[in-house]
Amino acid sequence: MPPAPDSLAACAVEVLTTADAREKTVKSRAHARAWFAGRAAGVPMAIGEARPPAHPARPDRPELLAPRDVPRRRPGSAQGRKALLHAVAHIELNAVDLHWDIIARFTATPMPLAFYDDWVRTADEEARHFQLLEQCLRARDSFYGEMPAHAEMWRAAEDTAGDLMARLAVVPMILEARGLDVTPPMIAMFRKSGQDDAVAALETIYAEEVGHVAHGAKWFRFLCERDGLPVQDTFHALARRYFHGALKPPFNEDKRAEAGLPVDFYWPLVDDVRPD
Repeated sequence: MPPAPDSLAACAVEVLTTADAREKTVKSRAHARAWFAGRAAGVPMAIGEARPPAHPARPDRPELLAPRDVPRRRPGSAQGRKALLHAVAHIELNAVDLHWDIIARFTATPMPLAFYDDWVRTADEEARHFQLLEQCLRARDSFYGEMPAHAEMWRAAEDTAGDLMARLAVVPMILEARGLDVTPPMIAMFRKSGQDDAVAALETIYAEEVGHVAHGAKWFRFLCERDGLPVQDTFHALARRYFHGALKPPFNEDKRAEAGLPVDFYWPLVDDVRPD
């Protein structure tokens, strides 16, 4: 058995270099427990330094395709709902890697221990979300990897690998904030079809995703204030430079505001952020 990682950055790299999805999430949760046990005992694990991989290890399946090549889902059917659960599980697994990557990649930027608390907790929750969705898939005689998924999830990490503020702007404040918009209709659809396990999983994800977006907004503001930068203008500039999608309403304005994103953060970007 290999020795346990001796720093939080090394824990992050171990998760990132684990290909099997279930093993990745088990390691994510174990490292989170170890981190918070040390914090509670007053002997926090060293942050350390480590070189994260450019791309996280991935299982052989699912087959990763360009977004335009992924088969369209028809949520009104049982197969379509199963495909939707598979797609959300894929997002959650990528989120596990995204949050451990932020821990390992930016250790050269001095940050309070509370910064690491937030992202370790978030990575732990994303791992649990994947496990909940995997249970839903297995209850439907499916599994993660049965269906193709798109290969664009990691692009945000690649584009922002050299800029912590850009990473915070694009991943939690744009991509994860989108989850606040689209999850309530999904919950309603699964509730209408009487699928209580999927409803429970998605309600957990929805409740905790607010905190993930809030962590991004909090630490983005922290860095802006530390560097004397205007928060909204800096966010808009980074979004225009690094985000390659399109911001599309409707927006869940109440939950976005709860997470620290008032409407003047994202509405000004609706007309001028466009896909490549």
